[in-house]
Amino acid sequence: MAKSGYTRPPPTAEDAAALPAPSAVLYVANCGPAVGLTHDDVAAAFGAFGEVEAVSAADDSGARVIVRFREPAAAGAAMAALHGRPCARLAGRVLHMRYSVPAPPKAPVAVSAPPVALSSSELGIPGVHLVQEFVTAAEEQELLAAVDSRPWKRLAKRRVQHYGYEFLYETRNVDSKQFLGELPSFVSKILDKIVTFPGVKNCTGKLVDQLTVNEYPCGVGLSPHIDTHSAFEEMIFSLSLAGPCIMEFRQYPKGSWRAPSVVNGTDEGSIQDPQCIRKSVFLPPRSMLLMSGEGRYAWHHYIPHHKIDDVAGQVIKRNSRRVSFTLRKVRMGLCECEYGQFCDSQSK
Repeated sequence: MAKSGYTRPPPTAEDAAALPAPSAVLYVANCGPAVGLTHDDVAAAFGAFGEVEAVSAADDSGARVIVRFREPAAAGAAMAALHGRPCARLAGRVLHMRYSVPAPPKAPVAVSAPPVALSSSELGIPGVHLVQEFVTAAEEQELLAAVDSRPWKRLAKRRVQHYGYEFLYETRNVDSKQFLGELPSFVSKILDKIVTFPGVKNCTGKLVDQLTVNEYPCGVGLSPHIDTHSAFEEMIFSLSLAGPCIMEFRQYPKGSWRAPSVVNGTDEGSIQDPQCIRKSVFLPPRSMLLMSGEGRYAWHHYIPHHKIDDVAGQVIKRNSRRVSFTLRKVRMGLCECEYGQFCDSQSK
């Protein structure tokens, strides 16, 4: 059968105009390093139509690229001029192009916050005890004045002070051989009172020997974590001063001592899992929280990064600062708790 000799003409500008509405991004085939054209060559050629923000590989072929303009109009002009035609500035290669329209972002799945308990009995986590007004307003001011008269160490979003032993954030542990000295005298009243705290177990030695003071600006919280088992003994006390917050406790469906946010960079998928258990409690100023037993060893605790909190339908604004005193006893050996799944001494 004889050939007709007819050759389809290249698309015209009118053809290009009939294509879908332009985005600022073009997918361009038949150019790239595999055919002797660098990304700089491509950027220079397409720069004749408008500002090119970037040229990148479209895949591993080396012969297809993505050209990103600053303005969609520039991409439209390049499409009208070059699609299906030889490009003199690119070694006469015939370019095959289409608009690259990014998929719309997925709407985030709303995850409702758990109801906020006002007492440890309402919270219902074994080993977690809360006492409100553990110190008086006058004692609160004395404690704040004491730490403000001492030097702070600045972290990324908050300031800290360490006494007894320094907490090492890189390893989430302490160097038990580096003793900084006895706890300061300004916490002596607290040490006397926590002996009679609900849930405190008999202790033959010192109940606590390490203090970390944290200052949180408004809106700054704390990532989900379990205090490292090998670093500290069972009882952890946290005194809230100057401002309120919500503390959320979480048990993840694939629980370990590492939070999903530490392993994967986010734990959003985990908290959407119906098997993830979440409970919250309100910590008003001057309240003391004790985490022990299951609540200390097997639940991640977390302070949301909020400027306001919804507590039983009431909007509570956080203060310009919240200061916490965290009192712990440094562990001098391996942890042998019954919560091996969450224990860094027993699982790696």
